[in-house]
Amino acid sequence: MRMSDIIEEFIKEMFDDTDLIEIQRNDLAEHFNCVPSQINYVIATRFKPSQGYYVESRRGGGGHISIKKINVTKSNAIMHIISSIGNKITAQEVDIFIKNLLSNDFITLKEAKLLKAATNEKVLMISKNNIDELRANIFKNMLINLVEND
Repeated sequence: MRMSDIIEEFIKEMFDDTDLIEIQRNDLAEHFNCVPSQINYVIATRFKPSQGYYVESRRGGGGHISIKKINVTKSNAIMHIISSIGNKITAQEVDIFIKNLLSNDFITLKEAKLLKAATNEKVLMISKNNIDELRANIFKNMLINLVEND
């Protein structure tokens, strides 16, 4: 596992008993023997509102950071992803969305594999100019079919 993955898992484990955690950026960096900017990177990329988190950061005093886990339904999460995709999406962005859906138990491993297979560049054999547009259309259509009627 990469250091970013380890830090992410550590922070997520802190949510086991609560929906709000407060951490000191410098303390966490010292714990993992890394630079504080690595903690910033993990929080900025792995704890976004689209992933079900609200982050509040305060400067000074070691960088106090509050992270609140937002309870999101499967349908709301999927619809938010669909609306945030736009006209194009890269394979890397699809992978991030799939990972987040999996980590929140909004999709099964089988569904994740199907989403990944359908948006893979080996399947989308068209010009490089149009591949991200086709990938976005396929991914959005597949996600729409995963939305449950709440």
